Amino acid sequence: MTPAAPAAVILDFGGVLWNMRWDVCGELEAAHGLERGLVFSTLYRSETWQAIERGHGDPEAWRAEAHWALEARAGRRLPRLHDAWRAAQGPIPENVELVRALRSGYRLGILSNADRTLRARLRRGLAIHHLFDDIVCSAEVGMAKPEPGIYALACERLGLPPGACAFVDDHEPNVAAARAAGLRAVLHRVDRGDDLRRQLAAVGVTPSA
Repeated sequence: MTPAAPAAVILDFGGVLWNMRWDVCGELEAAHGLERGLVFSTLYRSETWQAIERGHGDPEAWRAEAHWALEARAGRRLPRLHDAWRAAQGPIPENVELVRALRSGYRLGILSNADRTLRARLRRGLAIHHLFDDIVCSAEVGMAKPEPGIYALACERLGLPPGACAFVDDHEPNVAAARAAGLRAVLHRVDRGDDLRRQLAAVGVTPSA
């Protein structure tokens, strides 16, 4: 029997609604003679970030520590490259418009590994917070993707079983974990030219005419 179409769409924030500008990150590294991936890894591949995304620690201290780690790896003083990278980021307009189009036909949720500023960014940066039935921020719930429990929580808070939910993320381990949890998961990479509307249609999600 063909499974019923999804009744909900759960979206990651960074990389799905918010353009992380990986091209800018790479350009900054190249301009300063840094190993590729170093700006990202010093910011998001640290024990301090793992604590921040679960609601512990000071975000300002985390950013300062990331800068010091970057300088230590480079062996010299550097400008605040993490800040320059973050300043280049912004909304993904076509995906934001797609969310608006999906609103009338689906329950919508956010599931993001993020610090406690996530709701403010959805409100002030994108002005779309009101389109979502629920927002699961890792820093608020003390869990982070790809932990299985956070997927179950996101579905439960929408009042639906995992099989009735489509999930979109830009990080393969998070997508694989969502599939293992029973969601219809989609890997979306805007930096590779992926078309989210087409990807969601492939799993049975289409906006109302």
